[in-house]
Amino acid sequence: MAHVRGSMVIKPWGYGIWERMQGRLDAEIRKRGHENVYFPVLIPLSYFQKEAEHVEGFAKEMAVVTHHRLEEKDGKVVPAAEFAEPLIVRPTSETIIGASMAEWINSYRDLPLLLNQWANVVRWEMRPRIFLRTTEFLWQEGHTAHATAEEALAETLDIHGMYQEFAEQWLAMPVIPGEKSPSERFPGALRTFTIEAMMQDGKALQAGTSHYLGQNFARAAGIDFLDADGERKLVHTTSWGVSTRLIGGMVMQHGDDDGVRLPPRIAPHQVVIVPVLRGTDSDGEVREFAMKVAEVVREAKDLDGLPVRAHVDVRQYRAQDKRWQWTKKGAPVIVEVGPRDLENGEVTWRVRHESAQVRRTPLAAFGDAVSAALKDLQDELLGSARRQLEEGVRRDVHTLGQAEELFRDEGRPGFVLAKWCGAPECEVGLKPFGVTIRTLPENLASDAESCLICGQPARTDAVFGQSY
Repeated sequence: MAHVRGSMVIKPWGYGIWERMQGRLDAEIRKRGHENVYFPVLIPLSYFQKEAEHVEGFAKEMAVVTHHRLEEKDGKVVPAAEFAEPLIVRPTSETIIGASMAEWINSYRDLPLLLNQWANVVRWEMRPRIFLRTTEFLWQEGHTAHATAEEALAETLDIHGMYQEFAEQWLAMPVIPGEKSPSERFPGALRTFTIEAMMQDGKALQAGTSHYLGQNFARAAGIDFLDADGERKLVHTTSWGVSTRLIGGMVMQHGDDDGVRLPPRIAPHQVVIVPVLRGTDSDGEVREFAMKVAEVVREAKDLDGLPVRAHVDVRQYRAQDKRWQWTKKGAPVIVEVGPRDLENGEVTWRVRHESAQVRRTPLAAFGDAVSAALKDLQDELLGSARRQLEEGVRRDVHTLGQAEELFRDEGRPGFVLAKWCGAPECEVGLKPFGVTIRTLPENLASDAESCLICGQPARTDAVFGQSY
């Protein structure tokens, strides 16, 4: 319970997942030359008003601070003093970071400026969904400034590819990469690139976006520079980000009737060892054997050649209860160690995607067995999700009537790969059914020749779908 409408408390296991995501992405971002910064959570309203399209895109989601200080009045604590200018609780940071960029950038020698921020943001959602659309969430937002449009677009596409690789190789979440259609672009952007994942119910999840902002924000904030020829020019900027929404997407992508199944790369503990204690004299020896199993596991290597992350659960709960708790949380490998295992010098264990299958392995061979099992689990989760995505992309829907029938009646319609003529009215032609163009895909092509909505000749491929 978060005690604040639409917000969430992230408990240690969930936050550990976010830390794993954060660690990997931060390393990739830094490798590209970006530096981490931090900007204020409160932004003057006037900063947003400088960029009309941007403020229009976020107006309904903004939380506004109008007062400072509290006072007691008639037995109640009430706001005391009103700000001369309202402050917006950060929904995103383009405007305030742009103001600082205008101060920091003077000449071409200051470019490119590559910044990244790990922060929280607030968007006042009407219909909150845990981890997917919450009032406050955690994210990473990159902001860069470049001398030319070509450099800025290259940055945008590089990050776009980074997000795709992270989603697929770390979260085992296959995605459809592509560009957003005009009505789905980030407010103020010239081009927005997205990775779209398909959840088990057939709905789309926008998993990460990268925006080429052109000179819109540079013009509004006055971010210009003196080039090598002595001419003043506006910079070209980008912004991009992913959030804790990825946790929700991973849960929906890999969950089963017993809870979540975590890809080993992202699990805080890859192996959880549960001592089976019965309140007898052998309990001490069982605990020692559990610790010995943990040592063997930590000497093994995971998918990336790092020591396997092992945890011994010594809490005072019944072993079967602890096993069930870790099953629901999605621990990749769960080990149970009891007197019989101690006597036989072996390990009894389960892999999360095959929880009903009990395996027994001699302790000396357990490290190699765990390494192989973790790789198999990561591959299996990605393979299963990839098959689901491929099967869920419908290529046989070519007319508006067919699409309406599909999205009206189908319990799990999935995506429709079709053509779009580019007309704004056709872009929103399926909105009554909660359907939008999710992406103009980079690597998928429809065999249709006419627009799904109007039936006119069309060349642009589009993926239509319902979304979260």
